[in-house]
Amino acid sequence: MNETVGMAAAYNDKPDVYFGEGRHDYIAQLPPNTNAKILEIGCGNGSTGALALQAGKCSDYIGVEIFPPAAKVAEGRLTKVHIGNVEDMPLPYPEEHFDALILSEVLEHLVDPYLLLSGLVRKVKPSGLVMASSPNISHWRILRNLISGKFEYQDKGPMDRTHLRWFTPESFRRMFEDAGVEVLSVGPVAPPRGKARLAAKILGSGFEHLLFSQVSLIGRRT
Repeated sequence: MNETVGMAAAYNDKPDVYFGEGRHDYIAQLPPNTNAKILEIGCGNGSTGALALQAGKCSDYIGVEIFPPAAKVAEGRLTKVHIGNVEDMPLPYPEEHFDALILSEVLEHLVDPYLLLSGLVRKVKPSGLVMASSPNISHWRILRNLISGKFEYQDKGPMDRTHLRWFTPESFRRMFEDAGVEVLSVGPVAPPRGKARLAAKILGSGFEHLLFSQVSLIGRRT
């Protein structure tokens, strides 16, 4: 319990927006289903779940959040919120219970995301949606810093000091495949624009990962 409290305290200095950016892109991926059940790990203040419920994409939206102040706000928006560290929390739902699983910018904060993901995927119905995102450690800015001998933690971004794990698009894909997910797409959270878009065309598909600041994955449980 004390360890969980200590981990939650690490988020005390985060601005409110850190816990409250709804994922409109994920809501767009969800089929209209007023009977669907959705599980989100790291639900923040419940912004994404509120969008899903308002859009008629589900009847039950269950969230898990480690930071109590954000979770308390989410409780007023979602069907149910479990407050605590998901790695230490047995979730009271059977296998094949949920129609979709959302993990937005959360796996990088976990001690063993590989083990947790396998268990979470089993709670999703066969062919149920799995959507996740995470910072991309192979972004060109991070590689430039590594070449310069720099590996410095920051208050936000890919090198956020609360991150415990890092992924490339390929390692992110492999983690989900190993957990029993058929990966349908892996790409940037937001498509490159301006100079980055031009660079993507020049580099070609073999190097486009250098321009992803965040990786977005869409898949289905096998």
